Amino acid sequence: MSPSLMQILVVVFLVLIFFGRGKISNFMGDLASGIKSFRKGLEDETPESKLEDKDHD
Repeated sequence: MSPSLMQILVVVFLVLIFFGRGKISNFMGDLASGIKSFRKGLEDETPESKLEDKDHD
């Protein structure tokens, strides 16, 4: 049984009441910066791993 549109709207409304718009936007901003730093970390490690692969050949 999937939730109806009315149930989804009630849940969204309650989340906005409990957490407020400011806290949710701050959380989303923190989440986005965390994802960006994670991707940057992956890109920083990629050239090193390529060099190690060439050394083993």
